Amino acid sequence: MKKGFNSRPCYLYLREFNQLDFATLSHFDVTDELSEAEMHLYSRQILLDGWDMDAQEKLKLSNVLIVGCGGIGCTTAELLARAGIGQITLIDPDTIEMSNLQRQIGFTAQDIGFYKADILAKRLYQINPHIEVDLYIDHLTQDNAASLISAQDLVLDGCDNFATRYLVNQNCKKLNVALISASAIGFTGQLLMVEGDSACYECLFPQSDSSEQQNCAESGVLATTPSVMASLQAHHALLYLGLQQMPLREKLLIWDGLTMKQRILAFETATDCPICQARPPANDV
Repeated sequence: MKKGFNSRPCYLYLREFNQLDFATLSHFDVTDELSEAEMHLYSRQILLDGWDMDAQEKLKLSNVLIVGCGGIGCTTAELLARAGIGQITLIDPDTIEMSNLQRQIGFTAQDIGFYKADILAKRLYQINPHIEVDLYIDHLTQDNAASLISAQDLVLDGCDNFATRYLVNQNCKKLNVALISASAIGFTGQLLMVEGDSACYECLFPQSDSSEQQNCAESGVLATTPSVMASLQAHHALLYLGLQQMPLREKLLIWDGLTMKQRILAFETATDCPICQARPPANDV
């Protein structure tokens, strides 16, 4: 399998695995309206007070980029596929290792050695054949970030790499694409949203302080922590895409897995933030 930014649609990779029933893909509904099969699949959501056909159709028309197919990305992607997000794009350069299986629920032992994005995309199609999944077996870089992010309605970052987090934040602000960033380490997790002219990730976590930040490879993480944060991230994504609600815009949610408590803290645009100060006014974007 060729590694690189220029990828083919996921189902072409999956055909090489000979593990997907392609008869299901022949019934893929490319119209904006929900098919009878989709209506049945999403019926429990459509029944919700405050959620209706209009909200469900908005999900079908949504494009979401998931940066990182690890502990957070696996769960977020699966939940959004089940909920009916129309197009999900995955980017991750890594292959599956034994240590990933402790928390990355999209994978099993038989997947070790395969690319994470490939295996996760295959799983998403098996869960919901009515969606589209694109994948990129690559790092997110200065060369490809803008072209990937500009096509999205929402970016969901759950990667374990701080350089990538800052790059995602920078491009989302520049291109005026909403971002929901989630992290998990040890027994705790954090979640925040960047949207429009709001304060950004770097306002809260200056890049000059990034050397003091830790990742789970260095500090460890309980198996459940990434799944909790991914569930919150996916939930917020559905609120935003289906109902245009933004409860964590310019707010940081901190979840403590030892005490089972969470706090929500407001934050503001930093006057010395290089990202926010460099961004033109919203009406000029």
